[in-house]
Amino acid sequence: MTTTTALILLALGVAIIAGMGAYAFTLWREVKRRQAVQRDELQRAHNNCLENLEIVASSLLQEQVDVTEGAWRCKVLLEILDPQLMERPAFRPFGEVYARTQHLHTHSARKALAPRDRMREDRERLQVEAELRQPVLQAAAEVLAFRRGWPESLH
Repeated sequence: MTTTTALILLALGVAIIAGMGAYAFTLWREVKRRQAVQRDELQRAHNNCLENLEIVASSLLQEQVDVTEGAWRCKVLLEILDPQLMERPAFRPFGEVYARTQHLHTHSARKALAPRDRMREDRERLQVEAELRQPVLQAAAEVLAFRRGWPESLH
């Protein structure tokens, strides 16, 4: 192999490596950009959940929403933030209301029930609400404390 051929192959190799390095750098920047966008989206989602959680908990404490509906909404919002939050003793009443009322019909399925069945389900829901009213209201107060301590209160 002549010196000229070796130099041409060396220059070609350096050019290929430089091109691949530039492409890798471009891909690395794109990954960092996407991670930043994902972090921002997660932050916005958490802020939205926290705002809604605060509204629902406040509505529960002011008795502007039924215990069942408020407990369901709080449960869902807490699970969106972190599914392990429902394992905290302070938030368990939400899960208990959900577990005891999830079989009840809602919306159009409720409207389709015979009046007698609807009344039976209403009695069952009201019984659960009466039994768990205080624990749910206490859990709602805990939600507001959780919200004030965010994000440290998450873990």
